[in-house]
Amino acid sequence: MISALAWVRKGVAAEKPLKYEMTEEEYTRLQKTAATEIEEAKEELREKSKLDNEILNDPALKEFDLENYDDDEDEADVSVHGSDIGDTEESEHDAAAGANIFSNIKGLSYYKDGEEDPYITAKDGEDIEDDEEAEVQIFSSDNMLLVAKTEDDISNVEVCVYEGDSDNLFVHHDFMLPAFPLAVEWLDYRVGKKAEQPGGGNYVAVATFEPRIELWDLDTLDAMYPDLVLGTTDKKALRKVRGKPHSEFHTDAIMGLSWNKNARNLLASSSADKTVKLWDLNTGKCAQSYSHHKDKVQSVQWHPTEASVMLTGGYDRRVAAFDSRAPNAVSWWSVDADVESVMWDIHSPSHFYSATETGTICYFDIRAAEQGKGASPIYTLAAHDEAVSAMDQHPTVSGILVTGSADETVKVWDVRDNKPSMVVSRNPDVGGVFATKFCPDEPMLLAIGGSSGETRIWDMSTNPHIRSTFGDATVQANPVQEKPLLGLQGSENNDGDDDDDNAEAVIAELKGGGKKSKASSKVLDDDGDASMASE
Repeated sequence: MISALAWVRKGVAAEKPLKYEMTEEEYTRLQKTAATEIEEAKEELREKSKLDNEILNDPALKEFDLENYDDDEDEADVSVHGSDIGDTEESEHDAAAGANIFSNIKGLSYYKDGEEDPYITAKDGEDIEDDEEAEVQIFSSDNMLLVAKTEDDISNVEVCVYEGDSDNLFVHHDFMLPAFPLAVEWLDYRVGKKAEQPGGGNYVAVATFEPRIELWDLDTLDAMYPDLVLGTTDKKALRKVRGKPHSEFHTDAIMGLSWNKNARNLLASSSADKTVKLWDLNTGKCAQSYSHHKDKVQSVQWHPTEASVMLTGGYDRRVAAFDSRAPNAVSWWSVDADVESVMWDIHSPSHFYSATETGTICYFDIRAAEQGKGASPIYTLAAHDEAVSAMDQHPTVSGILVTGSADETVKVWDVRDNKPSMVVSRNPDVGGVFATKFCPDEPMLLAIGGSSGETRIWDMSTNPHIRSTFGDATVQANPVQEKPLLGLQGSENNDGDDDDDNAEAVIAELKGGGKKSKASSKVLDDDGDASMASE
């Protein structure tokens, strides 16, 4: 499944990414890590053996002789089939001995010099190196898309390249993750050992079920370790405080990330441990911890213009806005269900959106708050039948809001003049939709990811309903044929049933409750109506 997406701006990525090389220091680090892992595995084995002995010595189970329960059956299998196995191995050996590996090859030629062999096209090492560099080269006209993916219990971040001229999307390289990813955030700020190097960086911060944040250099191929880890890596210390708020690090799954583009060394994170933390990327330490929510904190976002103001939303059905320098002065807004995400309106920064588990979107005015209590929403939009699990707004065109849901639909809304109306609803064929992100460079280009493990690129500028609603007179007078959704090169579509079940299990684990009902496969037409209540 695809759990999170993020775009990288054009021209930021290195044209020729570096190949990762292990240093002596990292070899030593790897040995220490391996030794620690082995010791922890031995400890777990000792605990398991102790438990097994307790079970075997239980008087109530003695009569079943569990220790030798399968011995008779195994011996019978050997006595019955032993001679057959021996005969088979002998015949295979004889067949191999009598076969000549050149018996079916005619006209075999031998060349002392590779230059004479017509089948060898790479004549020297330099040509091979040139081919490898050309294969991984990234052009300034390319966009990069970061895809947080989990398949068969293996999680990674795929660094994809989108070639707009040829409508091509492919995986360039990837990073292995220690656990299921819940959020990714792109930042062009150097961290770790490369912090002192000139110029901006090209990094991705990844939040997972593990209570730490990993920052990976996107311009390095085949990296084994992140450049920076925020949070404790001491598993023993973590076990003692698991799930309990701690002032220096998270102790449970990290559910949201937000990089401060105005104070660029600051990264905020929200967690299932009920805290929000402020990280200093220069020191790699937690600079501040906030405990104002009473339940898991699902989402966090910095204000687009005010460097110290942030917005948080949690499973306590509340949204908080506050100045990080004065965390005790919090303004609260209540909603009807658990908060799935919060988002400032970048076109009107005194307003913000809140998406909930019941499928509603609330639009608030941050100025309408007295003594820490926020006013009712300007409007409430019944956007989906199930949870609004993805939400984004167009970065340059005011009034375009996109929502995605576990009901497997993506909807485009016209929210101008605070009178929301649905423009388009469609099924992008990704299962339950968990991520939608507008491209910062290409107009009306939307990335979509969901429970089936598929990624789609939707060029919304070719949709007739969107063109007629948001386009000027010139655009409306020149209709174009709508492009089909673009998928990853080489990916195979599947029904996504197993991934849907896994997605529900993830949600249930975060919620701390039972499984949710399976997302329906209902597809609404482009002219479908949406219910909306205004307050």
